[in-house]
Amino acid sequence: MRILQLTSDWKWTGPAEPMLRLGLAQRARGHEVWLGCPRAPASADRSVGGEAGPLGLSPSFELPAGRGVRPLGDLAAIRALRSFVAAHGIDVIHTWHTRDHVLALRAAGRRGRPGRPAIVRSHRIAEAIPDRPWNRWLFGARTDGLLCVSPATAQGNRRLRAGRPVRGAFGAVDVERFAPRAASPGLRAELGLADTDRVVGIVARVQGHRRFDLLLAAAAQLAARDPSFRLLVVGRGTRRAELAEQPAQKLGLADRVIFAGYRRGDYAEVLRCIDLFTFLVPGSDGTCRALLEAAACGIPAVTTRRGALPEIVRDGETGLLVDERAEALASAWEALLKDPDRRARLGQAARKRAEQCFTGDRFADEALALYAEAQG
Repeated sequence: MRILQLTSDWKWTGPAEPMLRLGLAQRARGHEVWLGCPRAPASADRSVGGEAGPLGLSPSFELPAGRGVRPLGDLAAIRALRSFVAAHGIDVIHTWHTRDHVLALRAAGRRGRPGRPAIVRSHRIAEAIPDRPWNRWLFGARTDGLLCVSPATAQGNRRLRAGRPVRGAFGAVDVERFAPRAASPGLRAELGLADTDRVVGIVARVQGHRRFDLLLAAAAQLAARDPSFRLLVVGRGTRRAELAEQPAQKLGLADRVIFAGYRRGDYAEVLRCIDLFTFLVPGSDGTCRALLEAAACGIPAVTTRRGALPEIVRDGETGLLVDERAEALASAWEALLKDPDRRARLGQAARKRAEQCFTGDRFADEALALYAEAQG
C-alpha cells in the first residue's frame, strides 16, 4: 500500500509523534510511506521534519505554512498535492488537522473518480465531534475513514459517520525507550529529591484548562499529612509562573513542588524518578502520550475521568480513577504512596498493558484495517 501521512503543522506538538510512530510501523511492514508537512522556520527548536529525518522518514512533500482554509489561496497547494499523489500512485492520504484534511479532500476530488486515493482523518480529541453542518461536510461522505483516539470515542462518532468506516486506536509510544528501569540516584539528587521522598509526577504543558488549581490544592492537602511527599511537574508554558509557581508559593508548597521544566535528552530518566503518575486533563493530543509513556515505564497512574483516560487507565488494575476533587485526588495519591506492594502490582499491569495496546505495531494494525475498510 502507498500511504501519504499529511500534516499542515510543522511543530512537534502532541499529534506529531503518533503520526511518526505510525508511519515508521507501516514502513517496517513493507508499505511505502511518504510524509508531507510544511517547512519549519530556521529558528524552530523541534519540528516534524527535524524529528522524522534522522529516523528515515524525511518529508517528501512540502505543504505551504499557514492555518485555516483559503478557498482561492490554496489552489497552488492543491495542484501540487494532486500531482504528488498521481506521480506516486498514493492509495491513502492520512490527514491529521483540519487544514491538511480540506486540502486532501479538494485535491482528491469526488468519490468514484479513477485513481482517487482514500482520505482518512485522525481526530485527536476524545470528545465526540459536534453534529454541525461544517463537520458533516468535513467528516461525512467524502472522508473515507475516521480514526479516533479510543474505542469509546469512535463509538461516539458513529452517528456522524452514518455507517462509514470509523475506528478507535490508542496512541503509540516507544516501549523500549520507556522500559521499566531504576531511577538514577544522581538525577534524583539533581532534581532536589531525597532517597526517602515519595514522588507524584505530572507531565503537561502549564495551561489554564489543565487544572493546575486542582493539582496544587490536592498537593497542599497531602503535604500537610505526609512529610515525604513531593510533586514533580515536567513541562513548560508561558503562564507557568502565574498558574503554577506563584500559587504553589502561596499554598506553602515551595519546598514540596519541583518544576523540572521541559526535558528532552533525559526525559525518560526524569519520568523514572516518579513513583506515581497523575494526569488531570488531556491536552492537544487526546491519546495522552505522557500517560502512555509512564505506563510503559511501569508507573501506575491516578487520573480523572476526562476524555479517554478511563479507557487508558483500568481502575484498580493499572491505576486509579478519581473525581475532580482535591480530597479525592490527594487520598488516592496517599493510598498508593503508602503501599509500595500495591503500587508495584499496578505498575507491572500498566507495563503489560502498554506492551499490548500502546505500541506502534498495534496502532498500525488499527490504521491499516481502517484503510482497507476505507478503500472498500
